[in-house]
Amino acid sequence: MRLFSPELLRNFSIGFAIGALLIAGANAESWGGELSSPAQAATMPEALEPTAEFVIAPEQPL
Repeated sequence: MRLFSPELLRNFSIGFAIGALLIAGANAESWGGELSSPAQAATMPEALEPTAEFVIAPEQPL
């Protein structure tokens, strides 16, 4: 008795093929038109200016 008999491998391959066809059939309606939408670039945010309270100024020599 073999661990993987030809009948077992044949049944697995038939099951895999049927499962792949079922999944492809379930997703077939979403394949129409474009496969994916075109990429949209994000707008660049405006650069924020630092306020006076957060600016670190060099110390003046005494």
